Amino acid sequence: MKQAFIIMQIGNSDLDKVCEKAIVPALKSCGLDPKRVDKHNEGRLLKSEIVGFIKSSDIIIADLTNERPNCYLEVGYAMGLDKFQNLILTAREDHNQGSPNYKKGGSRIHFDLSGYDILFWDPNDLDGFREELQKRIKRRLSTLTSRMKIPVTPWNTEWISKHQKLASYGLTESQKQGYMEIRATLTDLRLNVSQAELLRAADQAQIHTFGWPIGVVLNSGEKRPKPVTDGIFAEIKSTLSDSYDYWAIRSDGTFYLCKSLFEDQKSSGLIFFNTRIVRITETLLYLDRLYSSLKVLSNTHILIAIEHGGLKDRVLAATPNRLMLERRQSKEGEVCTEVETTIDEIRSNLTNIVEKFTQPLFVVFDFFELDKKVLEQIVNDFVAGRVT
Repeated sequence: MKQAFIIMQIGNSDLDKVCEKAIVPALKSCGLDPKRVDKHNEGRLLKSEIVGFIKSSDIIIADLTNERPNCYLEVGYAMGLDKFQNLILTAREDHNQGSPNYKKGGSRIHFDLSGYDILFWDPNDLDGFREELQKRIKRRLSTLTSRMKIPVTPWNTEWISKHQKLASYGLTESQKQGYMEIRATLTDLRLNVSQAELLRAADQAQIHTFGWPIGVVLNSGEKRPKPVTDGIFAEIKSTLSDSYDYWAIRSDGTFYLCKSLFEDQKSSGLIFFNTRIVRITETLLYLDRLYSSLKVLSNTHILIAIEHGGLKDRVLAATPNRLMLERRQSKEGEVCTEVETTIDEIRSNLTNIVEKFTQPLFVVFDFFELDKKVLEQIVNDFVAGRVT
């Protein structure tokens, strides 16, 4: 069942009656499951609960009666999350400055919302309010359904394509065939972060456990990150480590990275299953640290795509401290997997998310399937600062 969220003053018996007699019945008649934070919270931080309800609700009813600051703040959250189309504003009719019942100096609709279409209700005609609200909900659901039929990609394809071309050229120039590409974007939030703040977050997000870290930040010469109008980027061609790294972060929080494979520094033609687990684990932890540094709420949805290329004819193997007895070769050139998750889920369900990325990669090597306990050990060892 689709969900609705009700924003209104809590603890007011008159408004509780309006909710019970008009708002809740109108929502239920439209096939929606009404939620109120005082009745349906799960005991987490209230701010986090409210943002979660706003994100997950198809319809949001915001009653502005009595000028409660928290109600205006929650409406602001909804608009900030681009949920304006899901929002229906209501208020008692004496808050309408055009009403004969409005009292000068009394409660009213604040200036910043007074120009919006607000459904005013009469406390003596709750049946009429319920019927009109029901009509508006149905119209709004119909509009939202029409919008949903238009496919919209969460990816900023123009920005990603620009950096893919630059990274591809650099990879080729470095004579590297194999690569790992990472893309990440916030699906229900758009940031607007300065270049200096992006650099600070990128620096703090690095994890120095295995080789050069994901999103490596160097502080010398041409290898230093560079500011551009829409964010920052870095390109590192290293003859010392025989590797290539390119990464970029856009001001809206979109992340892109392309790096050569660690395996090619050791032995060309191989792919190490434990190294791939380590790098994917590092990627998820890096994104956790990056978005946390940018003050992104931990329940914000993140779409992550990880692609491995240059796989054709490679043989699956392992670093010397692990055994791989069978020869398993890939006939596939690239494998790309997308997973939508949250920072909360990365922290609480890391091994399972790593498995979602590794399983499609390993299966092209003659149906290879890794024991879950081995996967979990490798993930846990990396988290603990060990590489096995």
